[in-house]
Amino acid sequence: MLKMSQIETIKNMQSKGLGPSAIAERLQIDRKTVRKVMASETFENRKPKTTVVQPSKLDPYKPLIQSWLEEDRKNRYKQRHTAQRIHNRLVEECPEYDASYPLVQRYVRSLREARHQEGTLELEWTPGEAQVDFGEADIYDASGEKKACKFLCVTFPYSNAGYTQLFGGETAECVVHGLRDIFQRIGGVPGRLVFDNASGVGRRVNEHVQMADLFLRFKAHYGFEVTFCNPYAGHEKGNVENKVGYFRRNFFVPLPVVTDIQTFNEELLGRCEADWQREHYKKNVPIHLLFEDDKNALLYLPRHPFAACRYARVKTDGYGKFSIDGKHFYSSSPEWAGREVTVRIGAHTVEPLLPSGEPITVHLRLFGKQRTDSVDVRTTLSRLLQNPGAWRNSQLRQAIPDALREELDKLERVELKETLSTMEQLSGRYGFDTALQAMEEATKLGRLTSANSVVLAARLVSFEPEENPSVDLSVYDRMLEPVGGVRS
Repeated sequence: MLKMSQIETIKNMQSKGLGPSAIAERLQIDRKTVRKVMASETFENRKPKTTVVQPSKLDPYKPLIQSWLEEDRKNRYKQRHTAQRIHNRLVEECPEYDASYPLVQRYVRSLREARHQEGTLELEWTPGEAQVDFGEADIYDASGEKKACKFLCVTFPYSNAGYTQLFGGETAECVVHGLRDIFQRIGGVPGRLVFDNASGVGRRVNEHVQMADLFLRFKAHYGFEVTFCNPYAGHEKGNVENKVGYFRRNFFVPLPVVTDIQTFNEELLGRCEADWQREHYKKNVPIHLLFEDDKNALLYLPRHPFAACRYARVKTDGYGKFSIDGKHFYSSSPEWAGREVTVRIGAHTVEPLLPSGEPITVHLRLFGKQRTDSVDVRTTLSRLLQNPGAWRNSQLRQAIPDALREELDKLERVELKETLSTMEQLSGRYGFDTALQAMEEATKLGRLTSANSVVLAARLVSFEPEENPSVDLSVYDRMLEPVGGVRS
């Protein structure tokens, strides 16, 4: 079939007096085709064929079928209507129904294909759909240092209800962790989530989005659909764009002090819900009432929450350290130096694991572009016991209280090894912090011995002085004091 540009060229040559043979030779087109174009006098667009939609025996029952399929979205996959079950129900419940099963089958297939067809993002939002994006805000950490963090924002455009959760970065672990906690909070799963781009859940290559394996597993676990906005089309998720700014102004001004990010996130969920008492900006109805429609449209919540973490095999260096994200280094233990370990990576923690699956230690996960080193000095105790001579230059020495450090510095090699052995035993029984506290207290009393440290550690975990203000324990302290200045 000739293009319109070719037809126009033929007519132009015809007007100049050229014949069919000359035109065909110059344009390398069949002469019969040229003659046909030359004989044509009109080139109007052909009207598209019209199709007449014939009435169907199923028409009176289509709203009922649609309601059944919509209700299915709240049920488990294996407890949803098949086309056969819909046909059987219509036969049983509708005396006038006389359509065939193939007719029902074709209609149900068309509905499901239309629901799952990906295309232009609709700007009219129905209950149960959500938009997702990240914002950035500064906070003060436990040390009083200002640091930039990311906050996940999930909004429901129909009701204008929203939630936010704070994280160190925008990784898939952060997205999955935040969404899971929000799903658990509302008791259901949005039918569709709309993302701005593939940040955090994958990466975009031209028009194709390659989703991260962890997010794909999460998506399969909860059964929601995902849509990504077109490039440079932030207006397609304007609700969450506005909510990011709203949350930053109202929840992160003045800069909050965050000593425990997970506790802070639990508080944020409640603060978000308290914000729903105001009216919707356009519907003049309180947001919390509109959100009931969102909740009624949610998919069912799986029985077991998703484990929001991934596992990686990493090689440690000569100090037992390994790298995550290329620039953040974490310690395992000296015994695992130069070996491969399995690491459990979450939104907030990084855990190197023993072959049994038990964590060697738990690190807070760090983010940012600068290199960081996280060392758990507790994991160096067993190595120090094998080489007490390294005490003076050990990281453990720098981490313990000043008074206890000065006392250990005075000890000979044999006594130091015995004291470190006591520290290791108390750490395994009562925890590292309790062990240090007990040994520091024994040092202040002038009797840093294994027996005294054990007694003090047991007392620390067994008694709460604030709850028993009338109990005087000083008599026991005097029993631990040295006699005549002699240390035993």
